[in-house]
Amino acid sequence: MNLDRPDLSLVSPDVRAYIEALETELAATRKAPPRARESSADELAELNEPSEPPTTFQVITVTAGGIIKRTPRHLYDRQRRGGMGVFDLDAPDEDPPALLAVADATQNLIIVTSQGRAFPVAVSQLAESPVRGRGETLRKWLPLTADERVTLLAPDMGAGYLTLVTRRGQVRRWRYNIFGRSLAPGTILYDIREGGAPAGACWTPGDGDLFIASANGDGIRFAEIQVPVRGCLGIRCNPDNPVVGIAGVRETSGVFLIGDDGRGTIRLMSGFSQNKAPGAGGKQAMKADRLVGISAVSDGAVDNGAVDNGAVDNGAVDNGDDIFIISRLGKIIRFRADEIPAKEGVVQGVACMSLRSDETTALAIARL
Repeated sequence: MNLDRPDLSLVSPDVRAYIEALETELAATRKAPPRARESSADELAELNEPSEPPTTFQVITVTAGGIIKRTPRHLYDRQRRGGMGVFDLDAPDEDPPALLAVADATQNLIIVTSQGRAFPVAVSQLAESPVRGRGETLRKWLPLTADERVTLLAPDMGAGYLTLVTRRGQVRRWRYNIFGRSLAPGTILYDIREGGAPAGACWTPGDGDLFIASANGDGIRFAEIQVPVRGCLGIRCNPDNPVVGIAGVRETSGVFLIGDDGRGTIRLMSGFSQNKAPGAGGKQAMKADRLVGISAVSDGAVDNGAVDNGAVDNGAVDNGDDIFIISRLGKIIRFRADEIPAKEGVVQGVACMSLRSDETTALAIARL
């Protein structure tokens, strides 16, 4: 509303001075940058950076019940570490997001179920959705049984070994060639009665180390060549402390660990000694009430021995890579990996995602 300034000549000098002071303050406020006076540190942390140029790489989200969607990676703006994120997969409250992956539209996804069966699904076969969009059920392509669930997503890298760990700590490795065109849908990778349901997987070069972590933040590191053809126990753990993931590492690598409270850290392998053999109980890698995900990190000097096709490289990241984290309420955040301080000792971690009545469930790393 526009008002004409009244004649103040008949007003007392004190009142006129007071009105003129208010006018001066109002004029200064109007010239200030928008929200400059009320912007808090948390609000500034949530400001997004411009997204990357258009790319064929996709962010793939899957719920516990098997609803899946893919969205071009460049549609996710980069935030600062500790931001709120944005809503992503639109799914029922009783079916929260459980898995996250990044893959090129030309790749195949290797999907492993709770029954230890593997299915190849072309990324391009999945319907493309916007950042906040609905997915479609994987049962459209996969003949799953009533009690069978999707537990792992792994883009087919076309080289190296796919290494899998179960919730009970059993480890198995397979050469890449069995996951190509020769993979029959529904192939049984292993007997779940021997190791339980799958907990995590990563691509390894064959001559590196494996790092396995459990829910209470314990971890173990050993040479992957020590895993026999039929597999072995990688880490001893109790039923109330299941394995949550596996990563391929080297001496110069680190491992990004994230808890359900949104706090994470990079644990350097230079400060985490290698075991002579697999099968021992772990030692503390991070202080966490409940660890939910891990991924290998490199210092940029070593490519971790993995195949670099520009998409996902064994979970290894350098200073140009980004971390994606998704929460139970379907919020997703993207930020630079180099915003996480690397530590050689045991720490509680730093805030990676701001959560309100929520918890993190999965992570993925993208090589840009």
